[in-house]
Amino acid sequence: AQKFGHIDSQALLQSLPEATNVQKELEAKGKEYEKQLTDMQTELQRKAEEYDKTKSTMNATKQAETEKALQDMYTKIQQTAQDNQKAFNEQQQQKLGPVLDKVRKAIETVAKTGGYVYIMEKGAGQPLYINEAISKDITAEVKAQLAKMK
Repeated sequence: AQKFGHIDSQALLQSLPEATNVQKELEAKGKEYEKQLTDMQTELQRKAEEYDKTKSTMNATKQAETEKALQDMYTKIQQTAQDNQKAFNEQQQQKLGPVLDKVRKAIETVAKTGGYVYIMEKGAGQPLYINEAISKDITAEVKAQLAKMK
């Protein structure tokens, strides 16, 4: 008979100290990026309001210069948002990648040792149904395997 197993990798990751540490680091980095953008947007807003108050006293050249400076600030904010998103994604890959590889190796070890044909993901809305009578939850076994791998 073929053996099937399933795992809730999300719950598994949340129980791993190294994964939760990475998550905390990434959250802190995300907040740092968010603050940088908020500060830039606040500065743009301040300068735009200042411009609105004083533009009637400016000549056409000064108005055009100020409008260009405001547009440049807006463009810089958009570019910074894109750069921050790219940097965040790279950091997420770099920091979470080794943890996910370790989990994958532990799943493979448990699957091979236990003679499983197929391991399904239980979390993240997939699959819709698992017959517990013919599919074994291997989450605890994978946790134990991960503990041995440290």
